[in-house]
Amino acid sequence: MRDKFNKPQEKEQIKMARIGKAAAKLFNEKGYLETSIADIASAIGMSKGGIFHYFPTKNEILYFILSNYMDLVLEGLEKDLEKFEGGFQKIEFIVSRHIALYSKNTSEAKALLHEAHNLPPKHFKVIAGKERKYFEITARVLSDFLGGSVPKDRLTALTFALFGMCNWIYSWYDPRGSLLPKELSEIIHNIFTRGVVSYHPLKKSSIGARDCR
Repeated sequence: MRDKFNKPQEKEQIKMARIGKAAAKLFNEKGYLETSIADIASAIGMSKGGIFHYFPTKNEILYFILSNYMDLVLEGLEKDLEKFEGGFQKIEFIVSRHIALYSKNTSEAKALLHEAHNLPPKHFKVIAGKERKYFEITARVLSDFLGGSVPKDRLTALTFALFGMCNWIYSWYDPRGSLLPKELSEIIHNIFTRGVVSYHPLKKSSIGARDCR
């Protein structure tokens, strides 16, 4: 495969993004294994040869989708977190950002959760590395929020608990419904932070009544 992920031309980027968007939607509807290159080509009005011009294999399309989505998740995150002084606000930002990205990229987010295991090992390793970085950033925020006093295994459990709350919405949440992403973010943030306070009583006094309301 020629290296298509190193600064492709603008027209190529647009075409690849269009293919990726259509493929992600099909993977979500039919499943990765059940979706063919012919299905993707038909969905966007291209020939199979046109698809192969940009992606030699279906695996490359999946990798493109997941890699781009994780880049979006990580882009500017650490710098943006520096704008907030308190851990409470940082958690709120991570949750609202996560839900907003999911709401705008639902098919890509679901593909990450359901189809990453279909990647070849070398590509799976890259995606897993990006997910690990996101986990580590979030875990640091939680650790700071709790004053750095939580054992590593407990911190891991709390971080996965937060991601579980944010990711499980794929099974029921429709961003087009009456519950807005911002409102859902507030619900998740409030339940999680209040739960953490209950788990870690020493934090209650430092958060204060105003932040826990």
